[in-house]
Formats: sequence, C-alpha cells, structure tokens
Amino acid sequence: MRFTESDGLRVGYRQDGQGPAIVLVHGTGGDGASNWDQVAKDLARDFTVLRPDYSGSGQTGDDDRPLTVARLARQVLAAMDEAGQDRVCLVGFSLGAAVAARIAADHPERVGQLVLIAGFAQLDARLALQFGLWRDLIGSDRAAMARLVLLTGFSPAALSLWGDAAVAQAVEDMVKTQNWAGMARQVDLDLRLDVSDAPTRITAPTLVIGGALDHMVPPAHAQGLAAAIAGARYLELPTGHLAPMERPDLVAAAIRSVATAGR
Repeated sequence: MRFTESDGLRVGYRQDGQGPAIVLVHGTGGDGASNWDQVAKDLARDFTVLRPDYSGSGQTGDDDRPLTVARLARQVLAAMDEAGQDRVCLVGFSLGAAVAARIAADHPERVGQLVLIAGFAQLDARLALQFGLWRDLIGSDRAAMARLVLLTGFSPAALSLWGDAAVAQAVEDMVKTQNWAGMARQVDLDLRLDVSDAPTRITAPTLVIGGALDHMVPPAHAQGLAAAIAGARYLELPTGHLAPMERPDLVAAAIRSVATAGR
C-alpha cells in the first residue's frame, strides 16, 4: 500500500506495473483489492495500475462527514497526484463509475480515456428499493445481505459452478471481513447519488460496459450512460454485476483495448 492525504484523511492506494497509467476505481462495499486483483494482475504486465481505496473501504480513512461523489473523486485524484500521474485511462466500476464520470466531466485534462463498468447516473425506483434493502439488511441480518450480494452480483451460471461449500464459505467470509459500517455509508451515498449532469460534459474517448445478466444495476443504466456521452461505445458482457470478479479476463481485455488505443 501507498498513502497520501485528501480533506484531512489518509488515502490508501495500490500501485503495480510500469507504463502508461490506468486507474481502477472500485464499487460499493469493495476496495482496490477485492474488486480489481485479477484485472490488475493482467493489466500490470504493460501498464502502471493504480487502485485507490475511497472512504468506507480498504486502507482509506473515514470520518462522520457525509460521503459525496465529489469527495471520493478528490481522493482518487489525490492518489493520482501522489503517484505522479497527470493524465490516465480512468476506469470506474458501479459506484466507482459515478466517481470516474464526475472526474472526467470536471477535470477533462486528467482523463485520456474513460471506461465505465456497470454504472448508473442516478436512482430509479428499482435501485432505490434495492439500496434501501441493503441498508436495512446491513443493520439487521448481514448473512442475508451477503447471500443477496452473491445472488444478484454474479450471473446464475457462474454462481452455480461454485458449489454449495464455496458459496457457504463466501457468505461466512463476507460476514466476518466486510467493513459493514463503511459499506452502509457508501450505500447511503448510493441512495442520494445523482451525477446526471456529468455524461454530457465528458469529452474523453469512452467505453461503457454493461452486464447482460446484471441484476444489481441492469444494463439499461449503462446503455443510458453511453447514449448521453458523445461518441461513447457500448459493450455488453455475458456477466452479472460483478464483472471484474466474474470475468476478469474479459474486463481486462476491454480496458486494454481502450488504453492501448490511446497511446
């Protein structure tokens, strides 16, 4: 881990590889390791890969101030600054896609290429229902929350291949190791999230990725992002929401194609 500071808090990030820089921004309840380990291992063969944690996750500090997309964006930018990376290929997943979209819209000079994976710009009724349920289960039944994450995060075929013992172990591990307080704060942000002004101001070459079997953030949200960003390409992968964990090979290949084209 490497560290810097933003808004008076310590910000942790991982740095691997050499070459042009790719920054991977994680999603709700994840961190730079859990969401991105396998993708980063692939990309670090040819790129400098930065994986910042933001407040509520990993090695980055948190306090009582409400989380905002702008605040998380400053933490990502602080990691880029500390690593000496002025302009990067920026990749955001889920909540991280909103953070990445905000950075690309507000700091276009920092983003050479943009990849948004399983993202959403604002709530609809279904997302509000889902995140409200997450909030309630985090407070009342964390094993049920872990089971729900697996059921809706991975595609049915992928999860079925795990077998009963592996699924049970994954639930047990999540209950024991998840930063539940931090995840609850990030879910609260999900429930307030609105970056709908950002897509129309993004100028970086952009790839938007949706999951055909995504039951957390259905692909219509990614399709909407792609339609709102001038010149954006849309790619749909045969995965659930947790595409960087379910098919890191496909996700890494897609990111690599964008980052390589920008050289």
